[in-house]
Amino acid sequence: MLPLVLGILFVAIVVAGVLMLRGDRDDIVDERLDQLGEYTSEYLTTAEGDDAERVSARDVVAQQIERAVAGRGFAEGMKGQLRKADLKLTVGEYLILHLVTFVLGGLAGYAIWRSPLLAAVAAFAGLFVPRIYVGIQRNRRLKAFNNQLADVLNLWVNALRSGYSVMQAMEAIGKEAPPPASTEFQRVVQEVQLGIPMDIALDNMLLRVESEDLDMVFTAVSIQREVGGNLAEILDTISHTIRERVRIKGEIQTLTAQGRITGYVISGLPIILTLFLYAINREYMGRLFVGPPWIIPGIIPCGWPIVALGLLMIAVGAAIIRRIVDIEV
Repeated sequence: MLPLVLGILFVAIVVAGVLMLRGDRDDIVDERLDQLGEYTSEYLTTAEGDDAERVSARDVVAQQIERAVAGRGFAEGMKGQLRKADLKLTVGEYLILHLVTFVLGGLAGYAIWRSPLLAAVAAFAGLFVPRIYVGIQRNRRLKAFNNQLADVLNLWVNALRSGYSVMQAMEAIGKEAPPPASTEFQRVVQEVQLGIPMDIALDNMLLRVESEDLDMVFTAVSIQREVGGNLAEILDTISHTIRERVRIKGEIQTLTAQGRITGYVISGLPIILTLFLYAINREYMGRLFVGPPWIIPGIIPCGWPIVALGLLMIAVGAAIIRRIVDIEV
């Protein structure tokens, strides 16, 4: 019961930390400048009085980290991942979140297993929690956008046939469509209103939403703007193609569901069972990690190479299963 309670507490603290760092900001102009390469990360106010009093220690630390990593390759990669996941975090706050989950993972691991070595392993695992969370949010958002794209194109086609221009149709999508499609098209309209050319605004949207279907749509829009033609008919044809692709993907997901679940169970069961046995009988499982027999006397017990080999085989098996059930459409 104690490990379960501590695990739930750890997850709750991590989620609370993410929500705390997200904060409420007016990000619209800052995100546009960010995509143009002019983002300065100046979130902190320098005014005196009430505005200056609202600056927190977290903001100060985050700004210092932001300045230290500005322009570095890994920082730009993190910024792109946060943009795709639509998380209102700066790179500095994202790095602070890594540090928080690292410390909390170590503390939770030591509280559960009372082992410095396993606490270090738990801390290392906690270091990847923010990255996993961002990846899940990015994939979930991309999937939702792809599922909405066919309906969005139908709305776009109807607006064009009603006499709207391309920008007016995008503005109508931003008002009528559900998020995340509405959010992305609103950003395109706002960028154009700020004076950014439409081609660059569309490219910026592709950077936030890495969708092959959306790339095909914007390619058609760009060609139509250069050579002319009936954009409504083109988008109507693309909408039908995308709708059929979504239908086929759904059927494939259904047919491969058993294989995916099998992969998850086979990959996770040995790890969960090992942690469970160690939690209820540390002396029995501890012989795998400490004491004789030795692979290198006095230094490395033979259990560690066995654990490493087992993890490697689990990873290879999971990769093979994922490759088998991942069917491209």
